[in-house]
Amino acid sequence: MLEAHNFPGPLLVELANEFVGAIKEGSLMNGKSLELLPIILTALATKKENLAYGKGELNGEECKKQLINALCSGRWNQQYVIQLTSMFRDVPLTAEEMEFVMEKVLRMFSKLNLQEIPPLVYQLLVLSSKGSRKKVLEGIISFFSELDKQHNEEQSGDELLDLVTVPSGELRHVEGTIILHIVFAIKLDCELGRELLKHLKAGQQGDLSNNICPFSIALLLSVTRIQRFEEQVFDLLKTLIVKSFKDLQLLQGSKFLQNLVPHRSSVSAMILEVVKNSVHSWDHVTQGLVELGFILMDLYGPKKIPDGKTIETSSSLSRMPNQQACKLGANILLETFKIHEIIRQEILEQVLNRVVTRASSPISHFLDLLSNIVMYAPLVLQSCSSKVTETFDYLSFLPLQTVQGLLKAVQPLLKVSMSMRDSLIIVLRKAMFASQLDARKSAVAGFLLLLKNFKVLGSLSSSQCSQSIGVSQVHVDVHSRYNSVANETFCLEIMDSLRRCIGQQADVRLMLYEGFYDVLRRNSQLANSIMQTLLSQLKQFYEPQSDVLPPLKLEACILTQGDQISLQEPLDYLLCCIQHCLAWYKSRVMPLQQEEEEEEEGFYQDLDDMLESITNRMIKSELEDFELDKSADFSQSTGVGIKNSICAFLVMGVCEVLIEYNFSISNFSKNKFEEVLSLFMCYKKLSDILNEKAGKGKTKAANKTNDSFLSLKFVSDLLTALFRDSTQSHEESLSVLRSSNEFMRYAVSVALQKVQQLKETGHVSGPDGQNPEKIFQNLCDITRVLLWRYTSIPTSVEESGKKEKGKSISLLCLEGLQKIFSAVQQFYQPRIHQFLGALDVTDKEGEEVEVSVNERAAFQIRQFQRSLLNLLSSQEEDFNSKEALLLVTVLSNLSKLLEPSSPQFVQMLSWTSKICKEYSREDASFCKGLMNLLFSLHVLYKSPVILLRDLSQDIHGHLGDIDQDVEVEKTNHFAMVNLRTAAPTVCLLVLSQAEKVLEEVDWLITRLKGQVSQEIVSEEASSQATLPNHPIEKAIIMQLGTLLTFFHELVQTALPSGSCVDTLLKDLCKMYTILTALVRYNKKSKSLTYTGEKKEKSAAVATAMARVLRETKPIPNLIFAIEQYEKFLIHLSKKSKVNLMQHMKLSTSRDFKIKGNILDMVLREDEEEVEEGTASQHEEENKEPAKKKRKNK
Repeated sequence: MLEAHNFPGPLLVELANEFVGAIKEGSLMNGKSLELLPIILTALATKKENLAYGKGELNGEECKKQLINALCSGRWNQQYVIQLTSMFRDVPLTAEEMEFVMEKVLRMFSKLNLQEIPPLVYQLLVLSSKGSRKKVLEGIISFFSELDKQHNEEQSGDELLDLVTVPSGELRHVEGTIILHIVFAIKLDCELGRELLKHLKAGQQGDLSNNICPFSIALLLSVTRIQRFEEQVFDLLKTLIVKSFKDLQLLQGSKFLQNLVPHRSSVSAMILEVVKNSVHSWDHVTQGLVELGFILMDLYGPKKIPDGKTIETSSSLSRMPNQQACKLGANILLETFKIHEIIRQEILEQVLNRVVTRASSPISHFLDLLSNIVMYAPLVLQSCSSKVTETFDYLSFLPLQTVQGLLKAVQPLLKVSMSMRDSLIIVLRKAMFASQLDARKSAVAGFLLLLKNFKVLGSLSSSQCSQSIGVSQVHVDVHSRYNSVANETFCLEIMDSLRRCIGQQADVRLMLYEGFYDVLRRNSQLANSIMQTLLSQLKQFYEPQSDVLPPLKLEACILTQGDQISLQEPLDYLLCCIQHCLAWYKSRVMPLQQEEEEEEEGFYQDLDDMLESITNRMIKSELEDFELDKSADFSQSTGVGIKNSICAFLVMGVCEVLIEYNFSISNFSKNKFEEVLSLFMCYKKLSDILNEKAGKGKTKAANKTNDSFLSLKFVSDLLTALFRDSTQSHEESLSVLRSSNEFMRYAVSVALQKVQQLKETGHVSGPDGQNPEKIFQNLCDITRVLLWRYTSIPTSVEESGKKEKGKSISLLCLEGLQKIFSAVQQFYQPRIHQFLGALDVTDKEGEEVEVSVNERAAFQIRQFQRSLLNLLSSQEEDFNSKEALLLVTVLSNLSKLLEPSSPQFVQMLSWTSKICKEYSREDASFCKGLMNLLFSLHVLYKSPVILLRDLSQDIHGHLGDIDQDVEVEKTNHFAMVNLRTAAPTVCLLVLSQAEKVLEEVDWLITRLKGQVSQEIVSEEASSQATLPNHPIEKAIIMQLGTLLTFFHELVQTALPSGSCVDTLLKDLCKMYTILTALVRYNKKSKSLTYTGEKKEKSAAVATAMARVLRETKPIPNLIFAIEQYEKFLIHLSKKSKVNLMQHMKLSTSRDFKIKGNILDMVLREDEEEVEEGTASQHEEENKEPAKKKRKNK
């Protein structure tokens, strides 16, 4: 056969036909003879003369083409597919022939066994170096995408389990091998890599499901091992992920889009599926997964903002996609950590490195991940203990918050590794004597955490613990026999270290006092040690003689060093700690200790007596005794002023602690309640003086209210007693407290302050303040009381009685409700059902009836709707706008709990709409709140364009036309729109809504473009493209048509210059840009005629607008957008043979010309206009109407 090129043409044709015939009939004996076919075809291609083929004559090249065509259209025996494919490598093929071959081979995939596909793919990839790379990649990806889908469906249908075609493991191994083949091919042929990226980038425009699937994502992650493509691939994946979350957010917020676009497949689910599949030895994917996880967490984690607060807890919409991307990163890492042992060390190291090196930026997301990793496998991590121990060395340099988070996260490890615990203690001891204050605070935090979590034998069970971190996790406690005794020695040793801290700065002491209560509750055996420490500390500042006033040595609490005056002993925190520890001790430990009272009794009795004595003497003390009367100096600029301020805050704190102490031991005795009220009066006098002084301007710093010392539990009990306790025996004593409006208002305002603190930081101060379960319980109780108080005594009733300064109690209750509803949605979303159930006091009897969240929320909504209606039906001058705004905010919060498809939601929407239509109030902020509520509900029901159109007509009616001679007919769709609210309030609101609608339309057009670019232009595709009633296109045209009417109204409205006009011009610009995009997308004319006709008015009026607002910056952009639109409209007119320009007034040239006659007229007018006329070099058509107008004058 070496001489094949010398064979005569007809013989070669005959030989080739023999082969083709044999292949089609499947009569090949073995594939060996196939090696001759490429030689024959190559030789044939060189023959220039015409050869007889079939019925006609063709030259050698064409004969070869016909033979290949015949070969590819015949049936191939599946055992020869791989040999046939490899045979084509040696045949010179044109691009067209290449396509034939590729299509044939790709069609054969589904007929082969799974195991035969990898070698075939290998041959295909080798063949693709000649061309058709895109085709090969597309074919492979779509084949496996389809296979994965089938496989998932089969696995999810249990009854079909017998029919599962491929075992999961086998499919994943085959996919893994193929990914390796492709990556290897990309290493040798970069063009293939570029094609892959291009292909997948194109896929993100249209519908994702076409080519982004777990297989293609795994392939991309493997490609990251090739340095040249690493950055591009990660960029592509980041874009894909964020785009997927943003699209989801857009879809969730708009019923209009949900109806048009089926729910898209989520990229994050696909990536997590890749993690799951990677268990089948896809080692080439895991490295990419880990990198991707860290990239997402680094890029999209919480950010620091200039004033030092961290944006973490808030879940405002703009950050939602970023937060979800960060969370996805953490999930990828956690799941990868669980599956792949080999990479655990690396993940742990990377997380710890970030915790240590990024001390200044927020790292709570890394600490959460670390905590989850440790919880998952504390014993496994013992092997990495050296890395954790190394991290401990940096503790004294890290910020306090990081230290607390880190120690909490690794705490389960300390239970299983003695060496780690010992090294931590050494580090903490060093830190206790460090020169930096932060390091010492970290040491205290670390020691307190250890005390909480290492039980001493005989301590009460941890059922009262707020969370026994990791104890359940670590059943295999390696040192259990040695636990109890060792733990006791260990804990007492730590207590010894902590006693030394009591001599340090106020901040360090404060941490101790805040931590002791939790330690005591977890480790009741340490009670003696802790209480003795606190007692001896209190004795230093206590006046033992019972007739000395005041009972506390405040001077001793303050440290003066030269000019510097600072707090040395936070006495209020010390008392607070004593009070809580004592209460806990009395209720939990003492009942169990009746028999061995002698020695135990001592400290507890002493403390009780001291607190009693302090109470009595504090009540007798006058402000003069503390040297804090009205004449005292509280300015922050003098030493005396600073000292007095510190003393005042100490006294107020002590009063609050004593209020709680006396109330809790009172057992509803009248005398005790009188004492509570006297203490409150002392607190009130001081707080009034401070506020008054602050009001005079000098002491802004002192004006910042300190956190209240009352615990959340106490606030809840106090409010319940004040407002809901109807027990006969308590009546008389409670009337003492109820007689003071000031005291009740104070109780509600402390509740408000606590909820505000929860919203900002995620926890509250005081005992159990870090325990989400207890906080939730207290919130339910407080809400129930506030809700009852607000609904049973409306503000109008309360305020008509007596005029006092400050907000009324009902209004404070409403404010509290508003804050609580938003806090519960922020932190307790999964428990909303339980929360609403707790508010509904009525259904205690019929517990078994299950009521949905929807119905419960609707019940609460109706209560607030009634309140708002009562408010609106009152006289205009009695209208309380603060209350109205709060009610609208509460309704907005509650309406988020309604299911948009439910009848309750529709009722809420129609009610809101009715209020807007029937009631008119001139209060701008109330109008804005109500309109925002209307739109937020409306978009979840249907598109708001009709609403926008009606509102624009109302605005036009109230503000009048730009042409003063034109009388505008007043439409009164919405009474809420009036002369005061029309501009800027409602105008800016409707424009921002219009902008959202434009964004949605823009998103749809982009999506359509993506689909068009993906469609293969075949007969059916092109015939489908000519269908004018494509639902998405139709929807776009309808939206834009109504928006044009909306803009047309606003453009002719005499809007006040400023923000309204700027926003309008910006939105018009956007409108034209989107119209241009639509015209460019459209390959047809019919659907556009309507738009074309409508827009010209707008074009003319936009230029009229420009006349009025020559100085406005957005004008040039708008004119450019209009001209772009006209340009493409002309193109489309030519293409479609339909005159789309018939209503269009083309912009004239904007060269600079001086028209003499106009200039003379202007000069005769006043000089200002000359300046204005020459300053703005606008188009001529802008000047001509001006001339007409002057004549009219």
